Amino acid sequence: MWQGGGMSAPSIRARVRAEMIEEIKAVARRHLATEGGNLSLRAVARDLGMVSSAVYRYFPSRDALLTVLIVEAYQALGDAAEAGDAAAARDDLRGRWLGVAHAVRAWSLAHPAEYALLYGSPVPGYAAPSETVVPAQRVVFALAAIMIEGAAAGRLAPPDGTPVPSPVRVDLARLLAQRPGALTEEQLARCMAAWSQLFGLVSFEVFGRLAQGVVEDSEAYFDHQMRLMADLAGLPAEPGRPAEPGPRHDRGQSDEPGQSDEPRQSGRPGQPDEPGQPASEE
Repeated sequence: MWQGGGMSAPSIRARVRAEMIEEIKAVARRHLATEGGNLSLRAVARDLGMVSSAVYRYFPSRDALLTVLIVEAYQALGDAAEAGDAAAARDDLRGRWLGVAHAVRAWSLAHPAEYALLYGSPVPGYAAPSETVVPAQRVVFALAAIMIEGAAAGRLAPPDGTPVPSPVRVDLARLLAQRPGALTEEQLARCMAAWSQLFGLVSFEVFGRLAQGVVEDSEAYFDHQMRLMADLAGLPAEPGRPAEPGPRHDRGQSDEPGQSDEPRQSGRPGQPDEPGQPASEE
């Protein structure tokens, strides 16, 4: 509100507070990039030229600051995934699926510290509160929405192969009841397998498990893996057409003319160890 040509005192205080919160978060993200989850409010305050007690006026604890950073990272990742979906034509289910997957990879490689906060080793002493749950679901819901649209239009290939065990079917039925759609338990199982593969592969790349001669062209490898997951999900190869049941290619064929799906020789794969993070301190 403007009074006498200037801003009111409450408006100025609110603006200053908002700017200080953003500055604290920016410094905290720099610490994540260099120290992982070992975030200390004292260290953040020192970089800001403040006494540590002053930071507590904005964030009551280290965990409160971590929660804000986690939620904002999940939201940024979800925004990227949904933008990847939106970039493809609505009837191109496979293109939308690949758009989500590549957007997740691109965001993660561009923000490795935030990705490690979300999907790296747990931060010692930190328990994520309930407000992190919904933002964390955005990517899998983006994938599921594509499959739901395909199932409703009769465009998904019928699931085949390994049947869903009874205990797993109970869990899947519970999840479907929470978010009703056109998917069956078998289809949701494939969606969740693809979701796990997506983040497993991204984690391998972000944390360096595909380096040192394991995979030379990581982007092409990622794209191939995500196309395999699209096959698993039953997504059609062409926009506007139903998927063909069964595998899309014979052995030795590829999506690109003149190319072969025969595996290339590579060096020895590294061990998929999860990178550790130092213990946290206040």
